[in-house]
Amino acid sequence: MEVSSSRYRLISIAVLTMIAFLMAAQMAFAKSYLFYLEAQGVAGYSTEQEKPIYYSMSQEDVMQKPGLGFDYLQRLSGETGDYGALAIQARLGFNATGEQAVQPQLYNAYFKYKARVADLWVGHNRPALGISSYLDSHALLLPTFGMLGVAGYDRDWGIGSYRDFNWGNLALSATTASGFPVYFKGNYMLAGRISRGVLTQDNYNVGVSAAYGKNLETVGYELIDPQPSEMFLAGADLAYLWNRLENRLDLFAGKKLGHAAYALMWRIGVNFLEEDRLKIEVQPVYWEIGNDWNYQLYAGITFKATSDLTPRVMYVYDRQSNDQRVLLQLYWYHLLF
Repeated sequence: MEVSSSRYRLISIAVLTMIAFLMAAQMAFAKSYLFYLEAQGVAGYSTEQEKPIYYSMSQEDVMQKPGLGFDYLQRLSGETGDYGALAIQARLGFNATGEQAVQPQLYNAYFKYKARVADLWVGHNRPALGISSYLDSHALLLPTFGMLGVAGYDRDWGIGSYRDFNWGNLALSATTASGFPVYFKGNYMLAGRISRGVLTQDNYNVGVSAAYGKNLETVGYELIDPQPSEMFLAGADLAYLWNRLENRLDLFAGKKLGHAAYALMWRIGVNFLEEDRLKIEVQPVYWEIGNDWNYQLYAGITFKATSDLTPRVMYVYDRQSNDQRVLLQLYWYHLLF
């Protein structure tokens, strides 16, 4: 069964209306919530298209394009303490071209329950695969494999669990393997990741992960291929912080789209100024699926102008399309309540 775009819009409107009602009730009777306003502008130039562009990846993709939205985090508590949380992040994305000028985007949409053995979630969240499973990329220009659609999804609909230990983390997920839209065509993805090291304490985290399923190829809310294809990937990832230097490595090997698949990403960052307000990053990316392969090179600058406003600049070279892009993003994220 396929959820059509018109039906999806109706579902989105109903969900957002219900969320607005719940937020109003919680704001009236509780103080255990955070409500952020989010706005971003994205503009750049593409040598392949020889004209200005207003997105970071593609016009069809969710990441990144001009938009307005909110981020709502609600802590759920009882007499014995916290038992769960609700997270909703939604946007209106603006398209410079295309039939749909304004696109509703439901990014985070999940409920988390704190059980004794682990934290359990249901909704739209991160699958347990690679760096994308824990690196929050919702505002960043430099993409992960989940954002690129090379390995897994940045967000996916389903269920999952994770547990933090003093030595690391264990996470599992079972999702629809469709990304942002909802489709039921025999598609699914099972994923798991185990890691050692707590990044905020040990300054490193190294993990191994694997995923198996029948995945749908989607870009943003667009379905590329209506037939799911078998996928199996095993990977390793590393995050290591040393003084002002950051290193993040993500690699995968396995099978995708009926062919052998390999992927490698290395993100190097250097922080400057007080409180690491200025960051310069370089990120080479390589992937190969059968006889199809590509290489991309990213370079980015991030400056925390204020606690709310962050300008970012990115350069990207894509070997496959021989495209070079320069992009500017202004990202505003303001705590309202």
